[in-house]
Amino acid sequence: MAYKITEECINCGACEPECPNQAISAGDTVYIIDFNKCTECVGSFEESQCAAVCPVDCCVHDPDHKESREELTAKHKKLHP
Repeated sequence: MAYKITEECINCGACEPECPNQAISAGDTVYIIDFNKCTECVGSFEESQCAAVCPVDCCVHDPDHKESREELTAKHKKLHP
């Protein structure tokens, strides 16, 4: 399951440089996560870095983009050959 950033985002920018896949970018009002690049940090870290550094806990699982650990691992390998 990819992550998403909720409307509670305060645009602090803490999450963007932490993403190993460069899936996070500034949106119009809040930061956004490209679900095509989000691997929940599988293959890079033990925990999702965006959620770990977010001061307002607005980086959450996106129920619209569910993926198994195997799918996330395959996506990571594709992004980091």
